[in-house]
Order: sequence, then C-alpha cells, then structure tokens
Amino acid sequence: MNFIKTTEQESKYKDLDKMELNNLLTNINQEDKSVPHAVEKAIPQIEALVKVIVDKLKEGGRLFYIGAGTSGRLGIVDASECPPTFGVPHDLVIGLIAGGDTAIRKAVEFAEDSTNQGWKDLVNHQISHKDVVIGIAASGTTPYVVNALKTCNQNNVVTGCITCNTDSPLVINSKYPITVTVGPEFITGSSRMKAGTAQKLVLNMISTSTMILLGKIKGNKMVDMQLSNTKLIERGIKMLVSELNVDINTAKALLDTYGNVRTAIEKHKQDE
Repeated sequence: MNFIKTTEQESKYKDLDKMELNNLLTNINQEDKSVPHAVEKAIPQIEALVKVIVDKLKEGGRLFYIGAGTSGRLGIVDASECPPTFGVPHDLVIGLIAGGDTAIRKAVEFAEDSTNQGWKDLVNHQISHKDVVIGIAASGTTPYVVNALKTCNQNNVVTGCITCNTDSPLVINSKYPITVTVGPEFITGSSRMKAGTAQKLVLNMISTSTMILLGKIKGNKMVDMQLSNTKLIERGIKMLVSELNVDINTAKALLDTYGNVRTAIEKHKQDE
C-alpha cells in the first residue's frame, strides 16, 4: 500500500544555510509550537491504548517500547525514568532499540532494517500475551519495529504504536495505533525534530497517566519515588512536612526509618 510520508516532505523553509541565527531559532520555535496541537488530536487514541496498558499491568504484564534511532532512544528514556519516578520495578517498563545498548549512543548501521531482530529481542525478555508492546517509529515503516509488531499480533500480544504518518505499515499492524501528524520537518526529513518532540510528549502522557491510574501518585506527589539523591530526599522531607503537618526533624526521622514517603505517611498516621 502506497502512502505519503509527511515526515519526508520538503521543508517549507528554503536556504537555511543563508538564514540569520535569529530567524533560524524563531522558525524552529514556530514549527515546534504546532506539535502540542497535533498531539491533542490524538488524545482519543492515546486514551484507548492507556486503558489496555493499565489492565495488562494490573494482571501482571509489562510494557515494552521498541524502536530504532531517535524513536528507540526516546522509548528507553521514558522506560528508564519510571523506576526512580514511580518506584516501580526496572522490568515493568522496558525500552528496546535496534542495535542494542550500543545504539543508545552511537548509530548501528542497518540495524533498523532487520525483519526478525525485533521479535528476537522481545523473546529474550520472555514476551507473553500478558504484555503490551508499543512500536515507535516516526516514518511508520521501520522494518525492525513493523515486523516485531506483526509477530506480536500472531502471538496474541497486544500492540500499540506511536508514529507521525497516517496509514503507515506500523499503523496497519498495530491494534492501538497513535498517529500524530506533525507535517514536514524544518530540515527536510529530520524526524528527530517535530516528530521526536511529538513522540516524547505522547510517551510522557502514556507513562504518567498509566502510573497515576496504578496508584503510584498521591494527590500530585511522587510518594513512591526512589530517594536516590539529595534533591529527592529533600523533596520527600517537604512532602512529609506538608502531608503530616510535622517539623523538618520529625520528617527526616520518618524518612530515615521507612525509606519511602508513602510508607512514612501511612506508618505515622497509624501511630497517631
């Protein structure tokens, strides 16, 4: 099936190499402003996917992101931020990238062109029907991602996707597709720009709303966050001072004792 890759269409800006710096920055910013509006149109699709993710995670499943290049890196970033932010196990949300960990920092030539490695990478993580796999590809044509989702469908694994091209092979092979049409890039074909921004915004929405629905936030606070640095410990102390109406020393003592904001709140209230 032929379709138009809007992410590959000619930039509406000419002669970038002759443009003044202020004009370059202003025009990039102007294009970026259109991204949230494009994401807004996809909210019904995002909602449908989040609902099934929450159901699967409640049943003991996991969430996988799979992509190549910028898309793969964005998935890994989102997955890696879930444990420290929400206190979930490191294997609950997993990011996979074509070419493996080496590709996080350095492009691995032709890795995204493999038609079977995506599924192999999922099998290495014991993928099952309890899990959800989200393919991320701005173009919607990346073989590593598209074929991984095809095989997931054949094995009764729930599939979703985040792409920026309507009616792409990735959309066709995804049960819960999310398409954010951002149009041509400032630099022709440079989908790390608007398309990458759109993917990051959608990933934020998916993981954040999922974790809230799983009970990992109290009010608007990260009560399950990992206390892995001074900043987060200080944030935890402030949460306890505010929530329990105690002084700083008491809050510090509670956090030292229980090592977790949620537990400290619950234990203190039990002891009152």
